[in-house]
Amino acid sequence: MNSFDGIISTKLPNTGTSVFAVMTALATKHKAVNLSQGFPDFPISDELIDLVHHYMLKGFNQYAPMSGVGKLRLAISKIFLENYGVNYNTDTEINIAAGATQALYTAISAFVKEGDEVIIFEPAYDSYAPAVTINGGLVKYSQLRFPNFTPNWEEVPRMITHRTKMIIINSPQNPTGSVWTKEDMQQLERLTNGTDIVVLSDEVYEYLIFDNLEHQSACRFPKLRERSLIVGSFGKTFHATGWKTGFILAPEKLMREYRKTHQFVVFASNTPVQYAIADYMANRQHYKDLPAFYQQKRNFFVNTLQTSRFKIIPTYGTYFQLLDYSAVSDKSEMDFARWLVEEQSIASIPLSPFYHKNDDHKILRFCFAKQDETLEKAAKILCRI
Repeated sequence: MNSFDGIISTKLPNTGTSVFAVMTALATKHKAVNLSQGFPDFPISDELIDLVHHYMLKGFNQYAPMSGVGKLRLAISKIFLENYGVNYNTDTEINIAAGATQALYTAISAFVKEGDEVIIFEPAYDSYAPAVTINGGLVKYSQLRFPNFTPNWEEVPRMITHRTKMIIINSPQNPTGSVWTKEDMQQLERLTNGTDIVVLSDEVYEYLIFDNLEHQSACRFPKLRERSLIVGSFGKTFHATGWKTGFILAPEKLMREYRKTHQFVVFASNTPVQYAIADYMANRQHYKDLPAFYQQKRNFFVNTLQTSRFKIIPTYGTYFQLLDYSAVSDKSEMDFARWLVEEQSIASIPLSPFYHKNDDHKILRFCFAKQDETLEKAAKILCRI
């Protein structure tokens, strides 16, 4: 049989293997303490697992409705009303997704056409830009101001043109752990008011926020809410990233367009998991206790690093801690991250791949969604360097 020898014209010429896959593979190869990819190494709730099993045994194993299980959509609607005072219609404004990444990709695909411009704040989660590019859009990057990673509201207005279709925001922010303030959201609201710009708000870490800060969801701001698609993640909230179950909220006009694409990307997501999460969410403490739970982990990890030569950059949300290693090495971020895995048996993620020009600030990202024993082991390694 002859092999295919046709010319392949790639849609993503500057995209290689994800840094997450690279560092996880290295961690596995070198049996390193893995604080790279953002997943917990502790068990999820036995109650939640029992609920999934219950619904599997009850026969809830076939396709869910395209919009998601009604019971779960109702639970989400109630929580947003309780938390933010906003009422999303369960039938027309809420959709369950096969993970937040799918919801983000589908939203971008639904609205971004050839030649449209999309503004992204970087360092940015690495799925945004490729999704824009695949759909023929042009990415425009606004750098969060180093070292606090705050939006540059002097720069952003100058980036907006008649071709700007979408602005993608992420708070609490991966990879930096920064959190947008009420004033930031009001700036965005004023900036987009009277335009046709759609806002895609990635809020998957909404419950992982510390130091008594309040999550400023896009839905809190009326003029912003009417143009925003808000993405959330049960995988992040309930420590079950492998279940790939998330959701998206939007006004009916936007949701109608989203669903046109959603039905052909994934149609429906895991049925028994949806029913189980709906039941589990009835106990509000299952998510209201998360800020204190993860703040304890952040504090534990930071305190164990006090004798190290790494500079701690404050994190106010997510489960990621940035460490500045400029006093330790002059290697590039990628080279130093590889050295840590290969020579010190600890895996992290360099910040540079989250910039489109691979800006190098001598900073690594460490995931602290780990057991205390794992964090203590990691800290001992870092403190002896």
